[in-house]
Amino acid sequence: MNVVGVSFDTPEANKKWAEKNELPFKLLSDREKTLAKQVGAARAMIPLPKRISYLIGADGLVLVAYPDVSPGEHAAEVLGDLERLGIGSD
Repeated sequence: MNVVGVSFDTPEANKKWAEKNELPFKLLSDREKTLAKQVGAARAMIPLPKRISYLIGADGLVLVAYPDVSPGEHAAEVLGDLERLGIGSD
């Protein structure tokens, strides 16, 4: 299973922030907002991306979309969906 985060920050800023916060996943840079626009995370009047998340299966298909992520609750939500879907229980 892979987890990847994406932000509008530079790769250098992402690396520093990821190290400071001991992130256990990769944090990628989307400076041009290309991915954000494709997945609906870019907002026209606000410079920060919308917090959204997708649970994607090994076949590349979206299993669950989370259009309004609450950071404090999201990990438990995803873990519950993984369990419900029988993913990662091996």
